[in-house]
Amino acid sequence: MRSNNLRFERKENIMYWVNESVFYHIYPLGFCGAPRVNDGKLEYRLDKVIDFIPHLKKMNVNAVYFGPVFMSTTHGYDTNDYYNIDNRLGDNESFARICQALHDNGIKVVLDGVFNHVGRGFWAFEDVRKNHQGSPYCSWFQNLNFGGSSPWGDPFWYEGWEGNYDLVKLNLRHPDLKKHIFDAVAMWMDKFKIDGLRLDVAYCMDQDFLRELKHFCKSRDSQFWLMGEIIHGDYARLANPDLLDSCTNYECYKGIYSSHNDHNYFEIAHSLNRQFANGGIYHNIYTYNFVDNHDVNRLASTLRDPAHGKNAFSLLYFMPGVPSVYYGSEWGIKGQKSRTEYDYPIRPCVNVSDIEENELFRHICRLGAVRRKYKALKYGSFMNTVIRNEQLIFKRKFEDETIYIALNLSDKDFGIGFNTDGGSKLYDVFDGKTVYDVNGNHAEITIPANGTRVLVLTDGGKPEYPDGDEISADEPADVSEQQSASVQDVPAQDERKPLPPVGAPGKYRHFKGGEYEFICLAKDSETSEELVIYKALYGDQKIWARPSAIFYQYVDVDGKEVPRFEKID
Repeated sequence: MRSNNLRFERKENIMYWVNESVFYHIYPLGFCGAPRVNDGKLEYRLDKVIDFIPHLKKMNVNAVYFGPVFMSTTHGYDTNDYYNIDNRLGDNESFARICQALHDNGIKVVLDGVFNHVGRGFWAFEDVRKNHQGSPYCSWFQNLNFGGSSPWGDPFWYEGWEGNYDLVKLNLRHPDLKKHIFDAVAMWMDKFKIDGLRLDVAYCMDQDFLRELKHFCKSRDSQFWLMGEIIHGDYARLANPDLLDSCTNYECYKGIYSSHNDHNYFEIAHSLNRQFANGGIYHNIYTYNFVDNHDVNRLASTLRDPAHGKNAFSLLYFMPGVPSVYYGSEWGIKGQKSRTEYDYPIRPCVNVSDIEENELFRHICRLGAVRRKYKALKYGSFMNTVIRNEQLIFKRKFEDETIYIALNLSDKDFGIGFNTDGGSKLYDVFDGKTVYDVNGNHAEITIPANGTRVLVLTDGGKPEYPDGDEISADEPADVSEQQSASVQDVPAQDERKPLPPVGAPGKYRHFKGGEYEFICLAKDSETSEELVIYKALYGDQKIWARPSAIFYQYVDVDGKEVPRFEKID
């Protein structure tokens, strides 16, 4: 019986094992270097996944999503047989051993369910090609009729998926076909003990089929996870209590790399707020998040500046939803889509000997260790705190845990202030040593160049750090040592004029001399960022708005830190 130890109750829904997971995505035929066209030879190529298990555990991976593993002619999405593993990868017995080895190491298994279409080599379609109108399987295929011929020269016409006639679209309303598919899923659950399915092109599948599939799977295992591929449109159309548990988050996939390439964190901040903030359109959907996959260019080939790779993965791991790493991208494999090379550049063969435990890899290992440790990073609410072109701070909060994620995509260290939910200390559990004071619900921090801080808010007590040396080569220093080490980042309070209380009415003088009147605090309707509304007391008395974390901030003037706005009455 499967353990339910990883279930957590929340008002909105029940959290599954997925919330506790870090995924590793493998495209098996590419990963194994299998022939492009099935040569009929049985080769146990996929067995090498077992050799990767120590690597996965080092990364804190506890779920593997396998792309197509069932019998096909070419790329795997042209299924010929739902009941047998592709001979280029192995057989059912060998794959059962692989799944058992993964499960024995605490790693869940999710398979690609390609149910929208099959290949022309699918046994029932071959029967139609052979027996024409006499085949009992004609009605298994969408809009198949004998009133014309197909682009492949068949004496009948059928619907190909998005005009691809090597991919024959299935009639998912046919009861015998549904039974055939559901029986196959039952076999996968029984023989391979799979924990979930990723549904290929779910965005164009029959919703009644998805509803029945969900009922079938959940009746066998209430913890079974169904995730659908959605590349555009409203995710909630399919990811909802009636249909699927989750979906691919292509909006944030694009926002992550684009924000870094354009030095514009406002883009991803807008998407995150739109999707996940309180009242966000997907705040009840635990999306499947990624920075690359088998259908898009590798992240290392998409980013203009390789130094941004670490922060791209930081966003992936700490935004709401479950992160997924596409095999090889953890050490920066490059690859771009190519029509002439059958997408092999983004689906390469990789062996254990190819693994590079470089700086990016070590960064990703640290991300996994921190995410594993803190519930706020897996279950917490989301709110943007500070948004600048090159800096982003957002908050994750769950029960008594409050964590601020601070990112800097500049190539220089950056000092920044922001308001906190109380507390007296911010501990960076990512580097394992830096501590900042919180004074009057305000903190001043320095984010390293192209760096990430994961700041746990406390009332003074040191938080529990993630286990092992994934976080820091040295054991975290005690509090006094950490405070001493952080003096270079934040000058001592008695060396600076105190900042005015947040929201205090009255007159303020800008450090450049202009005087202003505080009007009120406001909240940005798009980002929920707190803004100070204030009016110039000179000239045409313009009214301005500025993020409160910037309004109440120190700036450097001739080597001395002074308040950006000093209260003068």
